[in-house]
Amino acid sequence: MLEILYQDEHLIAINKPAGWLVHRSWLDSKEKVVIMQTLRDQIGQHVFTVHRLDRPTSGVLLLWLSSDIARLLSQQFEQHQIQKTYNAVVRGYLSGSDTIDYALIEELDKVADKLAQRDKQPQTAITHYRSLAQVEQPIAVGRYPTARYSLVELMPQTGRKHQLRRHMVHLSHLG
Repeated sequence: MLEILYQDEHLIAINKPAGWLVHRSWLDSKEKVVIMQTLRDQIGQHVFTVHRLDRPTSGVLLLWLSSDIARLLSQQFEQHQIQKTYNAVVRGYLSGSDTIDYALIEELDKVADKLAQRDKQPQTAITHYRSLAQVEQPIAVGRYPTARYSLVELMPQTGRKHQLRRHMVHLSHLG
């Protein structure tokens, strides 16, 4: 059973567990348990996606209860009228706020992108971030006697594949 965080006549917000696919995909055709099917069975009506979270990612996932509303919201996402905000825990101390303007070469999946063009130029990728908190734990990590982490707010301006993760790696703060 999925945890429902909010529901009204137009949309439903759920807590997406890490490890779940949002919808059936030929990338994992054997997977039988997916968010859309489970939620549909749980609430007794069809749901429609406008965005998704990668399989290993947990977080709030919004689904719409009408295909017309979903179509309108898809257009708003395409026209960058909706701002996405993510919270992430990253390794190390990251303080302050800034903008990462670091172009990314498209990462291709072996299966999903086997027909994609392999020699594309780097694409503009912009992420705004703000540090929210830092913590140090008494756990040895490699040569370091403690582990340090930061909670950061990430606001992507562009939507490249794995952009947030790759931008944090670029700053040496692998999440």
